[in-house]
Amino acid sequence: MGEETGIGRVVQMQSHEFERKFLYEIKKRFGIIGESNLIDEAVTKLIQTAPTDLTVLITGETGTGKEVFANAIHGLSKRKKMPLVSVNCGAIPETLLESELFGHEKGAFTGAIEQRIGFFETAHNGTIFLDEIGEMPIGTQVKLLRVLESGQFSRIGSSSVKQVDVRIIAATNRELENFIEQGKFRRDLFFRLNSVHIKLPALREHTQDIPELAEYFAERTCNKLNVNFEGISKEAMNILKSLPWTGNIRELKNLVDTICTLEKGALVTPEILRKYIPPALPAHAVRNMDSDKSLVSVFKDELGSNELLLIFKTLLDIKSDISEVKRNIFELMFSFDKLNDSVDNMQIQTADEIRTQDELLQNIDTLRLDDMEKKMIMLALKKNNGNRRLAAESLGISERTLYRKLTDYGIEI
Repeated sequence: MGEETGIGRVVQMQSHEFERKFLYEIKKRFGIIGESNLIDEAVTKLIQTAPTDLTVLITGETGTGKEVFANAIHGLSKRKKMPLVSVNCGAIPETLLESELFGHEKGAFTGAIEQRIGFFETAHNGTIFLDEIGEMPIGTQVKLLRVLESGQFSRIGSSSVKQVDVRIIAATNRELENFIEQGKFRRDLFFRLNSVHIKLPALREHTQDIPELAEYFAERTCNKLNVNFEGISKEAMNILKSLPWTGNIRELKNLVDTICTLEKGALVTPEILRKYIPPALPAHAVRNMDSDKSLVSVFKDELGSNELLLIFKTLLDIKSDISEVKRNIFELMFSFDKLNDSVDNMQIQTADEIRTQDELLQNIDTLRLDDMEKKMIMLALKKNNGNRRLAAESLGISERTLYRKLTDYGIEI
C-alpha cells in the first residue's frame, strides 16, 4: 500500500513538472511574460480552450495583453493555418463598421463605387478577433448574433445569404454587464460571446512579474538598437514595482523602450528612471471657470470634456521638461570647472569650445542631446588628461560605456 502511494506521488510530481514546462514553452512561443499564479491561470484556460471552436471573451483593462492572448488561441487551434483577422470595433466609425465586417455591394450606398468583401468572408475557416466589442452599435450586434447562431449574413445592398465558418474571439475593457443594463449591449449576444471567459489581470495585481517584463522589453529593444543592455538596478526595479501602472503592460513597455533608446542601454538607476516617469495626472474633476480666465475657450456645455486642455497642458509640460533637461546638462558640463584646480589653466582652442556658457544657454533650443553628450565627454577627458577611467567616473558611467561612446562619436584621444 505504501509503495503504491509512493509511486502515485512520483507520477503526480512528474505530471506537475510536465505541466509547468508545457506552460513555459507556450508562454515563450507567444510572448506571454509572467510567472504569477494569475498569469498561469489565464494561460491554462487559454490552452484548454484553443483546440475547440468555442467563442471566447477576453476581458481586462487597456494594455493587459488581450490581443496577445487572441493570437495565442488562434495559434494553438486547428485553424492556425487559416487567417486571423483583427478588427478594432472602436476605431471604425459606426456608419462604416457594418460594411467593414460584412461587406457591401456596388451602389449599396453613396460612395460604394465597387463591391467590397467584409472581414467575415476574409476570415472564412479562420478566426476573427473583435477588439473593443463593447463599442459595437446595437444594429451591428444583431447581425453578429445571427453569424454566431447560424454562420449566415448578407452584404449591405444584397438579398443573397452568405455562409461562413469563422471562430469568434471578442475582447473588451468595458463592464458589459453594465452596458446591458444601460441598453447599450444585447444580453443574448453577451451570453453567446461568453462561452469561455478569460480575464486578464491588471499589472498592479501581479507586480512580481514586473522584473521579468522589464528585462524582456529592455533586451528586445537593445537588440534592435544593437547595443548592450547593462541592466536595471535593484533600487530602480523597486520603484517600477511601486508605480500604479494605469496603462498596464503597454505602459511599462513604452517606458522601458524609451529609456533604453535614449540612454543607449545604460544601467537604469533611480536617477535615470525618474527622468522618464511622467507626473501623476490629477483625479478627474469638473470645475467651473470663467471663459476669459481659461487657457482655452470653454463653453458651459463642454466643461465635462477636458481632453483638449489635458493635451495642451501635456505638450507644455513636455516642452518645459526638455528645456529643463538641457539646462541641467549644461550646468553640469560647466560645473567641472569647480572640480579640478587645473581647469583654470585649461586652454580651449576650437571654435566650439570658446563659446561662453551664456552663449550656449541662449542657443540651447537648437542643440541636440547627442551634441551635448559628446561635448561633456570631451571636457571630461580633457580635464582628466585623457584618463578614461577618471573621465568615466566623473561622468557617472562605466568605462565600457565610455569606450562605446568614444567609438560612436569618433572621439580620438
